[in-house]
Amino acid sequence: MMLKVAVLLFNYVEVLDFAGPFEVFSVTGKKEGKDLFDVYTVAETKTISARGGLSINVHHTFTTCPLPDILIVPGGGGFRSDGTPYGTRLELHNDILLDFIVKCAQTCTKLLSVCTGSTLLAKRGLLDGKVSTTHHLSLNVLQELAPTSRVCADARVADNGRVVCSGGISAGIDMCFYVITQLHGAEETERTAKYMEYNWQPDQLKVVKF
Repeated sequence: MMLKVAVLLFNYVEVLDFAGPFEVFSVTGKKEGKDLFDVYTVAETKTISARGGLSINVHHTFTTCPLPDILIVPGGGGFRSDGTPYGTRLELHNDILLDFIVKCAQTCTKLLSVCTGSTLLAKRGLLDGKVSTTHHLSLNVLQELAPTSRVCADARVADNGRVVCSGGISAGIDMCFYVITQLHGAEETERTAKYMEYNWQPDQLKVVKF
């Protein structure tokens, strides 16, 4: 059965946070003619501007998006020199986006976060009592937002079964390979990594499980 994978976007999202996972899921199985995942982007508006000014035409808005089997919540953000928040720091106060995450979380089989995307999950209590991780510069923020979560500073992946978090930026690619191994086995993952010429080393992946 083909699984629907939604990649959440917002202004100032970190490019590799979403593009890496999008690539992994969208190419998995394709070389063998398999349709394992239907991957699409979703945002509040049809166009967003990612980190570095990259303009993205989004597949779906929150009102038109098919409910996914897998939701990927990337990160990226901080504060400008004048103290103005951007990226996830701004989206922490966006109830429309947070409500969409909660809506998907109620039905999806996998809820994945990359980098500071975990702070958006934490904001609505989705990491309460769970293991979690994020970008190394935002560990304290995540702990403040999810005081009952065990925030793992040294984890590349924090696995709660249905809810899985990764560390910063490139760690999202490893997390997606990790999840695909769970869903379709190690051989499928290895074929995808070889196609992408990605140095996938599962034996060296630091995973903390709930």
